[in-house]
Amino acid sequence: MAGVYIHIPFCRQACHYCNFHFTTSLRYKDDLITALIKEIEMQKNYLAGETIETIYFGGGTPSLLEIEDIILIVEKIKNTFPVSPDTEITFEANPDDITEEKIVHWKQAGINRLSIGIQSFFDEDLQWMNRVHTAQQAIDNLQLAKKYFDNFTIDLIYGIPGLTDEKWKQNVEIAIALNVPHLSCYALTVEQKTPLIKMIREQKKENVDPDKQSKQFLLLMQWMEDAGYEHYEISSFALTGWRSRHNSSYWQGKKYLGIGPSAHSFDCNSRQWNISNNQQYIESINKGIIPFQKEVLTEAQKLNEYIMTSLRTIEGLDLRKTGNVSERLIAFANKYIESGLMKLADHHLILTKEGKLLADGIAAALFI
Repeated sequence: MAGVYIHIPFCRQACHYCNFHFTTSLRYKDDLITALIKEIEMQKNYLAGETIETIYFGGGTPSLLEIEDIILIVEKIKNTFPVSPDTEITFEANPDDITEEKIVHWKQAGINRLSIGIQSFFDEDLQWMNRVHTAQQAIDNLQLAKKYFDNFTIDLIYGIPGLTDEKWKQNVEIAIALNVPHLSCYALTVEQKTPLIKMIREQKKENVDPDKQSKQFLLLMQWMEDAGYEHYEISSFALTGWRSRHNSSYWQGKKYLGIGPSAHSFDCNSRQWNISNNQQYIESINKGIIPFQKEVLTEAQKLNEYIMTSLRTIEGLDLRKTGNVSERLIAFANKYIESGLMKLADHHLILTKEGKLLADGIAAALFI
């Protein structure tokens, strides 16, 4: 089983913190949709005949697409690859793009899961991030989406300067009260080449406080546990039965094909990524050439990737999958077990709540 990711590189305006590939100009949208369709055809053998179980429209802002564009892409995937009848098809949408008419059209196009970029239920935070929607739009259109979709998720961001613990609690409580089945919660990250880092350097915005972010993450974990959510991956919380199948496939090391500029693909032996330039991508595809770079993974890289991804999950790292290095991993993990950052249970190394604060560092320390 495998997944397909479609990158839609268009946004209404730039969020200050975002470092994903996008443009605020829709000038070449039609040309890019045509190129996406051509790339799907050109990549028809990449997944070696495996059945597609998830399709994910990400970006950028897929909700800027016309219904005809969505139908065209979905149908092309279904006509090119073997697709499971119960394929999860996720569509990222911003609250300001959601209308009842659009929701009906999205369902008609085959979308069966929405990912709604809420980020915060407070106007001052949304303005700080340069989001387009308002807090009231977030609540109103989330309730509208619930009328048509049982399966949906929202994004929330913590650790924003000015976001107090009490406001963070209110954000989470609103989501719980609305019975949102899945939440993806991220610490605000100051990335290179973003407006945010430039404004921080020019002292126009306050920098993030790592200690505050750690505290708000610990609070989040406890609140979600108390509300009955499963913390199945470091950034992901779900009510029973509502895990993201697409994102889970990344952590489980399944194959996936990325379509569009900047999209990444993985076939278990190598990974590749398309050029992050819309015009060059379109021109290359029109010449019959997919503009990508490729890295063939060594056995050590494959194992390190498994260590990194598995430690992010509730199941943890299965030592039985690590061959003759399992004893070495246990030896390296002992100091984290003794300090309460990790536990060993039924051949699995699993991070504790405190350990999740240091997940990347602990994983790197275990690398081969």
